[in-house]
Amino acid sequence: MDAVNLEEQAAKRQQLFIALYQKVFPAVAKYVSKHGGSFDEAKDVFQDALVSYYEKIRSADAAINSSEGAYIYGTARYLWIKRYKENNQTTLLDNNYIINIADEPDTTLAEDKLLTFLSTTGKRCMELLRSFYYDQLPMTKVAQLFGFSGVRSATVQKYKCIEKVRETVKQKALTYEDFLE
Repeated sequence: MDAVNLEEQAAKRQQLFIALYQKVFPAVAKYVSKHGGSFDEAKDVFQDALVSYYEKIRSADAAINSSEGAYIYGTARYLWIKRYKENNQTTLLDNNYIINIADEPDTTLAEDKLLTFLSTTGKRCMELLRSFYYDQLPMTKVAQLFGFSGVRSATVQKYKCIEKVRETVKQKALTYEDFLE
């Protein structure tokens, strides 16, 4: 190839990169920012995704089934998730971050409070909810066990039981923190 042809290719590649940067980078930066990253990290992830895209289109088996913007955005998201997980693990190991379970505050749900609210629904509702959520019985089995005419009736009753609990919590203006010990 001659020098003029190489310069033309370089100029086309630069125009492509600029266009893709303007088109896709804002969405990538927004995603990375929303998920705890900095602007510089967003640039790094985007550039890696852009290189990946360029290598893919230059290869002989360039089968990209989406738009170039969607491909780059998806790749950037994947790279960010991967990097974020690796950084969290590295940070924990680098700082010799050791959790002593005895030192951690007990953040389990206050079972007594929860049971109190569940009991406001009545014994039958408590048994139905326990069968479905705790015992993990399928709705067909729950319907048979409680004598409902069908799965739909059992589902509706389960919904009504949950709504009773929600209404009690709403009336008392409770928040999630109220259930923490």
